[in-house]
Amino acid sequence: MTPPEASVEMTERAPQAVFRVCDLKKRTDFLALNRARRQVMPTVLVQGRHRGDGSADVRVGFTCSKKVGNAVARNRAKRRLREVARHVLPIHARPGWDYALIGRAGVTGTAPFEDLICHFETALRKLHSKV
Repeated sequence: MTPPEASVEMTERAPQAVFRVCDLKKRTDFLALNRARRQVMPTVLVQGRHRGDGSADVRVGFTCSKKVGNAVARNRAKRRLREVARHVLPIHARPGWDYALIGRAGVTGTAPFEDLICHFETALRKLHSKV
């Protein structure tokens, strides 16, 4: 559970967008993202693409390869990525886009949480500026 002061801080940063965030689950969606734009940051790799289907939903998927570590390390990294997405996507995501957050070996699970948020925000800005 997030402390009350954390939720106040996030609402003060920017107004919340009006769209729904859904999970990516199908392999074909991840393969489409693999052919799309990507932005490599020190703590996370972000892939993004505009679906063009007219839907305002934002879809996001998370993945960590075995290079990140054993199952415990991969699950920790994915939990951290989910929390980063929960904080950042309502502010910086664009409706109709798919995003994949990919954990990086030795960094995603151990980096300071503020660095993860900063790197993800920067990656989204760079992905959207390429449009």
